[in-house]
Amino acid sequence: MRKQKLGLSGALFLALTVVAACSGNGGAGAEAKQTDDTYRVRVQQSAPERDEERSRATEARLEQLAESIQEVKHANCVIVGDTAIVGIDVGGDVERSRVGTIKYAVAEALRKDPVGINAIVTADMDLNHRLQEIRQDMQNGRPMQGIAEELADIVGRIVPQLPRDIEQRRQVPNDPKAATQEQGVKEIESSRDGRSTPPSNAGEPRDNRDFADHPNRR
Repeated sequence: MRKQKLGLSGALFLALTVVAACSGNGGAGAEAKQTDDTYRVRVQQSAPERDEERSRATEARLEQLAESIQEVKHANCVIVGDTAIVGIDVGGDVERSRVGTIKYAVAEALRKDPVGINAIVTADMDLNHRLQEIRQDMQNGRPMQGIAEELADIVGRIVPQLPRDIEQRRQVPNDPKAATQEQGVKEIESSRDGRSTPPSNAGEPRDNRDFADHPNRR
């Protein structure tokens, strides 16, 4: 009888030990799962923050590149997705032909940047002011859907100076517009010397402002 009691006590003790071990392992597994879930939530929350910080750093870099051009007083850049729009302030007393030259210089500076090469450059004062307001709205947490719609409207109004077009233009020496620009430069130099140079192509426009402001027109 005593041996039976000892046997039952031993079996009961072993059973309790197994249950306790299983409970301990289950608690450790639940704790590990909770820790993993917490880590995933933190990663998901920090990823948009890092993307936003990266975009702001890129915007600041493109603004500095644009402002490195002497006649650019201030620049505003907004990046949404893969689209970067750079607005430049050159003052209100600059001639239209000169504005085109400044835009071209800014585009050349941005072309050296992997993001800036696909940027859209505008010197329109109203659009530049809107870009400044959009940047402020983004910092204040305005929903991105409304911002994207407003940027789409801005892009639709811009005649862009695209940095990536610069290299293409240089690689096409027989571009009639390029020839027109070169002829215009020769005429200016000739007029300074008191000579006149007849136009090489009758009927071709000799106003270089069209060439400067509309780089995509061939």
